Amino acid sequence: MRTIDWVDGAVELIDQTALPDRLSTLRLETVEELADAIGRLAVRGAPALGVAGALGVALAARRHGSDPEALAAAVRRLATARPTAVNLALGVHRAAGRLPDGPDAVLAEALAVRDEEIAASEAMARLGADLLLELCGDRPRLLTHCNTGGLATVVGGTALGAVLELHRRGVLDSVVASETRPLLQGARLTAWELDRAGVDFRVAVDGAGPFLMARGEVDAVVLGADRICANGDTVNKIGSYAHALGARRAGIPFVVVAPESTVDLATATGAEVQIEDRGTAEVLTRPDGASVGPAGTRAANPAFDVTPHDLITAIVTDRRVIRLDRGERL
Repeated sequence: MRTIDWVDGAVELIDQTALPDRLSTLRLETVEELADAIGRLAVRGAPALGVAGALGVALAARRHGSDPEALAAAVRRLATARPTAVNLALGVHRAAGRLPDGPDAVLAEALAVRDEEIAASEAMARLGADLLLELCGDRPRLLTHCNTGGLATVVGGTALGAVLELHRRGVLDSVVASETRPLLQGARLTAWELDRAGVDFRVAVDGAGPFLMARGEVDAVVLGADRICANGDTVNKIGSYAHALGARRAGIPFVVVAPESTVDLATATGAEVQIEDRGTAEVLTRPDGASVGPAGTRAANPAFDVTPHDLITAIVTDRRVIRLDRGERL
């Protein structure tokens, strides 16, 4: 099933906060409902956010088409619902560019964004799997971080799409999915997708990744990106940078798989990217609601980090493979 889609005049999406306990779908009919779902990570992942943004403008065009001020406010609300991933704002602004042509034109553009992301996932799976086989040989043992499968796109995935393609070809050994603190997208979502696909996998705490690499239990790291800067720096879920350092020390490839739409040539380096901080509660509240740490404890909770380009072996998009380790540039 698709992670997000347009169904009978509304946006329907898988509620990722309910996984893995239950598979449930949200039907969202207003921009406020969609922006709230984006903010609380009911929908997440750069490609899925791009689609969500575009479909959100279609909702706004149908509801506020005769009220320019309300329409402009809705577009702003969507574009800023999460600041770090470039795809959300891209999807919003692309669909908003058709507003002068009416609601039907906006919806057509939003559905084009959706269809392009589906095609991009298919291409990334092929290119990413081919590269990983070239770098590692048959039966690679891979480590991935956060969630980059169908839940992060529409169907298929980015980095996890390439992993699943290797599994379909019968040449994958196993996967380590880092749990991905603090919201456990690896332990909850990636593990759910790997289990459904029948992949041999283990979940590891984030801090164990570099040690598993050093111990020779991982052949390559493969993960996604929410933004790729002009110099090749990548912005991805917090913890990615540590895995890149571990991979460099262990002498294994570090591969980023993300759609061409995440390439942001207007941003020179990762130092220019606004990194979202999601506050204390996510870090210091247990699933049962109890607090962790003494009363008044504050948390540093950056949702993303920056991996410098010189730690990256290659970037795979739906159109190309850029071998940074060979001096190739975007």
